[in-house]
Amino acid sequence: MNSLLSPPTARATATGPGPARTPTHALARWGLLRDLEDPRQVIAHITPNWYASVMGTGIVAVAAASLPQQFPGLRTAATAVWALAAFLLVALSVATALHWLRHRTTARRHARNPVIAHFYGAPPMAMLTVGAGTLLLGRDVIGLRAAVDLDWALWFAGTAAGLVCAVAVPYLMFTRHDVRPDSAFGGWLMPVVPPMVSASTGALLVPFAPAGQARLTLLLCCYAMFGLSLLASIIVITLIWYRLAMHKSGPAVMVPTLWIVLGPLGQSIAAANLLGGVAHLAMPARYAGAMQAFGVLYGVPVWGFALLWVALAGAITVRTARSGLPFSLTWWSFTFPVGTVVLGTSGLALHTDAQLFRVAAAVFYAALVMAWLLVAARTAHGSLRGRLFLPAPQPAQPTQLAQPAQPAAVC
Repeated sequence: MNSLLSPPTARATATGPGPARTPTHALARWGLLRDLEDPRQVIAHITPNWYASVMGTGIVAVAAASLPQQFPGLRTAATAVWALAAFLLVALSVATALHWLRHRTTARRHARNPVIAHFYGAPPMAMLTVGAGTLLLGRDVIGLRAAVDLDWALWFAGTAAGLVCAVAVPYLMFTRHDVRPDSAFGGWLMPVVPPMVSASTGALLVPFAPAGQARLTLLLCCYAMFGLSLLASIIVITLIWYRLAMHKSGPAVMVPTLWIVLGPLGQSIAAANLLGGVAHLAMPARYAGAMQAFGVLYGVPVWGFALLWVALAGAITVRTARSGLPFSLTWWSFTFPVGTVVLGTSGLALHTDAQLFRVAAAVFYAALVMAWLLVAARTAHGSLRGRLFLPAPQPAQPTQLAQPAQPAAVC
């Protein structure tokens, strides 16, 4: 868990006074991990919300490749960002494996935590995002055949993990977790959104699936996952709206998670248009035309609601920032969800040829890049110091939404 729920001074107050310990490891002499007593602490408190950094980085690359308007240098820059996302995915996967091997008790406690458990949806989406970037951009580096094979592997792994998460986490919430009337927050969407990401990224693989029943099965399964995720997301978004109306925005560290609501909205628009665009490869013409039309007929109204949520989430974020919005990994919520809106808007631009959507896609992408640069820089700084790898403090008086060690798991 990251410890940026509160700044270092507040952390000392929460955990009790005591003499500061000077790190003695060799890396501290170079200014690296100087907030850690031992470099091995890096893997001691890794939680699945760290994969949000892969999602947020990967979506910058994928969204760039999907923009209606391309300009010189954009593809090269996007390919470099995809390579960074791929590196982060490998590094975090290794760190997570070591965490489960060496700190199994802590890892199991994370899995049982009613807040952290929701973020097991992040690793599947990280795999799916990097896989899509491999097919769209990595093909220029490793070749088309290798890119397709790698994307298939990541898609199957991410889809299987995402479907398990979509069932297991709600089951735990329904049967074991302590859920209160004001518990709903954006993180509740994390376990049910991966199938929607599988639907949109699976559409990219439809042309590479064997013609006939295999291709038809892939397309229909993607539509089924579209419906699975969409209906579950509608339920959760309704609960989040209710919580905001009845219990307000809650602790400042939770406010960025409001932006996660854009994730299923933008991703569903993208999925509907991507699947409609390839439906003719597997379906009869009478259905393929309707599926392509559905992408626009569904996408435009949902795009309107996404704009409403951008205004609401933006207003609440600005209001909170005026009184203090401490940095934490929750800030990655400003990236991936916005990136899905870019993808959805780009899909509408492609299928309607409307200048409105072309301009909107460019505006949203510019906002995405600025948010990513800010959050990535703050995350890199906190990681190099080691602060992000410290466990969360134990608050003296936890609130219902900020129980001990829970909000720090939010991404």
